Amino acid sequence: MAMEADHKLKLLLLCLLMTITIPALKANIGEFDEEWERRQEAAEKSAKAAYKPEPLHITTHLNRQVHKTLEGLNDTRRSLRHHYDGPCQVTNPIDACWRCDPNWDQDRQKLADCALGFGHETTGGKGGRIYTVTDPSDDNVLEPEEGTLRWAVIQPEPLWIIFKDDMNIELKEELLVTSNKTIDARGCNVHIQGGAQITLQYVQNIIICNLHVRDTVSKEGGMVRDSTGHFGLRTASDGDGISLFGASNVWIDHVSASNCADGLIDVVAGSTAITISNSHFTDHNDVMLFGSSDSYYKDELMQITLAFNHFGQGLIQRMPRCRFGFFHVLNNDYTHWIMYAIGGSSHPTILSQGNRYIAPENAAAKEICNRVNTAKSEWSKWSWTSEGDLFLNGATFTESGSPIRNIPQEDMITAKPGTFVTTLTMFAGPLKCDEGKPC
Repeated sequence: MAMEADHKLKLLLLCLLMTITIPALKANIGEFDEEWERRQEAAEKSAKAAYKPEPLHITTHLNRQVHKTLEGLNDTRRSLRHHYDGPCQVTNPIDACWRCDPNWDQDRQKLADCALGFGHETTGGKGGRIYTVTDPSDDNVLEPEEGTLRWAVIQPEPLWIIFKDDMNIELKEELLVTSNKTIDARGCNVHIQGGAQITLQYVQNIIICNLHVRDTVSKEGGMVRDSTGHFGLRTASDGDGISLFGASNVWIDHVSASNCADGLIDVVAGSTAITISNSHFTDHNDVMLFGSSDSYYKDELMQITLAFNHFGQGLIQRMPRCRFGFFHVLNNDYTHWIMYAIGGSSHPTILSQGNRYIAPENAAAKEICNRVNTAKSEWSKWSWTSEGDLFLNGATFTESGSPIRNIPQEDMITAKPGTFVTTLTMFAGPLKCDEGKPC
């Protein structure tokens, strides 16, 4: 009997050990079954297809669109952030695509034509039916109620998901979103708050627009449905705001995020073809992590555009912290950081163009960049380039390596300089949109 009890104890400890180690390898999947193997394989194929071998073609195209949008604009609105109440004004090329159309609510899916940067091919739920979330509850994560956000995001077909009313949604466990979905909160004040995170795991083609994501926490896991035909054991979640794991063609726009248990937006495990734009971030330590670890080489295909965002009050570091891939940091407003703004390890390529960096008063934190735990003899080879950035209050950007030049010089379009940032980011964060009126 004692030997049998000892054997059962060993089995129990083994199961517990597996529960502990699997999240590090498979991101909260308690049982990596055939369905998850299929999704992982499909996600890796999609990521390879989405990867752009000449990334400067993408950065140049985006810069050209910024120039076109700002032609003829003066600088009178640069100090009006969050106080402007005049007629709709176009201030950056993504918003120019749709925001001043008074009939935006009659043609919501036009938004799918507006992405730029590395996530420019993202169309979300375009072509699918519009589905309205009417119920803010999240009481059953295994058999979600129709009308809830959780029910909508697990459907197999493309969906354009909107909301009937203002809502606070407290997720009981991770919200596992399937491919070809748009979560469009325009017209309502929707908060994902106080519960679990949004997780995009081994999926493609997702748009998230106009959400507030705040105060997320780690959840212990359990049995959670991840599609209409599959459910499984989830281990403890990290408490990110939005987590991308092996995801491609993702566009996050006009989101606000703050005070989450882990990162506000984390992008890992070979995710690529991503644009994060027009968003507002506050009150957080580790803001964004782009890259799984210093040994996860599949992140070499990671390509992310970070454009027209406002990094605001109460931020400490990682805006973002990068590994391996190519990161275009364009026309963002960095008004606050405590330790550093942009960091990285494992030879990422970072192209910083036309940002405004306002350093903190602390004399030891004027440097924007942090090469994390890496000797200068190594990071001096990495391509970290600053072009047209505006440095205020003593901010400094230590460049390294050689600028990338893989397209003809005559085809290059320089970014609009950092002096234009307050115009370009003027409406960062969720917009107030009323039916029949421009946003």
